[in-house]
Amino acid sequence: MLEPKGIVTIDGPSGAGKSTISRGLAAKLHFTYLDTGAMYRAVGLALERQGIDLADTDSLAKCLAAIELTLTPNGDDDVRVLLNGEDVSQAIRTPEMGLVASRVSANPLVREKLTALQRQLGAKGAIVAEGRDMGTVVFPKAFRKFFLNASAEERARRRQKQLAEKGQTVDYQEILDQISKRDYDDSRRALAPLKPAADAIIVDSSSMGPETVIACMLASIAKSAR
Repeated sequence: MLEPKGIVTIDGPSGAGKSTISRGLAAKLHFTYLDTGAMYRAVGLALERQGIDLADTDSLAKCLAAIELTLTPNGDDDVRVLLNGEDVSQAIRTPEMGLVASRVSANPLVREKLTALQRQLGAKGAIVAEGRDMGTVVFPKAFRKFFLNASAEERARRRQKQLAEKGQTVDYQEILDQISKRDYDDSRRALAPLKPAADAIIVDSSSMGPETVIACMLASIAKSAR
């Protein structure tokens, strides 16, 4: 369907279903799934653990230089993330780490390191890259770009359900407030703000299931590849 060098990007706000859709789309295309959100969460976790002040550029640079990230498939679950050899897949998937990731992702040094790593991983092509600036900054020449959205209320409901399935009890309003704050912060930051690429196809998944969204994206990709 796509040339081997093809790159598909899926950007959008937290909780819109990017991970599920990207993983499913990658499977249909026989592409590699690149979970950039997990990368920012892992870096955020490393910085939190070491108590690094983002304003302390020297300490931040040293910490970033020592970070090694590895992403591997993990069956039907989220991608397995290794931080300096430690499996932090579960530790980075909390709402609190989502806010930490939003904060650190606005830092130029952090973005520089991860953008370089993401481009390195995408150099061979055949990837579905999901995040917040994949189509606007990291892979501006991607073959096909999507911007996946959903209402804040629906995203909060999905997140609460997802956490409940993992045995975690979280208040709906608390999740909604965190999502709203992250939307505000991500869309208004000076560096690589959250926004659709000019040539991105916007998909609202509020009332659509994953399979329907994936089918719509596959149809769009097939049309463009003709």
